Amino acid sequence: MNQRPFARRDRSRGQSLVEFSVLVPAFMLILFGMLEFGFVFTHNLTLEYATREGARTGAALADGAQNAAVCATIDPQIIAAVERVLTSSGSPINEPNVTSIKIWKATAAGVPASAAQTSTWAYGVGGAPIVDGFQLHYHETVPSTWTPCTRNNAANPDSIGISLTYDYSMVTPLSSIARFFGGGASSGVIPMNDRTIMALNP
Repeated sequence: MNQRPFARRDRSRGQSLVEFSVLVPAFMLILFGMLEFGFVFTHNLTLEYATREGARTGAALADGAQNAAVCATIDPQIIAAVERVLTSSGSPINEPNVTSIKIWKATAAGVPASAAQTSTWAYGVGGAPIVDGFQLHYHETVPSTWTPCTRNNAANPDSIGISLTYDYSMVTPLSSIARFFGGGASSGVIPMNDRTIMALNP
């Protein structure tokens, strides 16, 4: 008769342990998911700001007043504006993970007019231009036929598009936990993209 309360207590302990072992992984997934979402959101805001600054610079410089010497500096100035945001204090961006920055002529639908009118810049100092005494971290790998001096900022002005691609690396162990349960990004890397389009200033 004296053993029954102890038996009930042991069964209760065992049940609590099972419940705990079931709830903790779910709780950790929710916790890491919320943390990771916060990190992703912060990175995305920085990328949006970077493309906006690049587009604003390109719109302001427009066609360089058809001056060849000025036109030669416009696209590097655009890349420098993007780079200043990416490398600013407080930026969460790991700059080498920005795999490409593109400058392109946008159609009315907000897409690149053509591949030929798209300039692509990649990370790496090889051949990178110097802007305001500092060498850029990006150099042009694919030139464009839509050069600054050919841009129209008069009637029906052209629109300039700035886009970038970024490989976001997960900060929390969320990908490892998700893999354990049979899902999630196997590498812990999430590709991110952002773009901004602005009409050239007159």
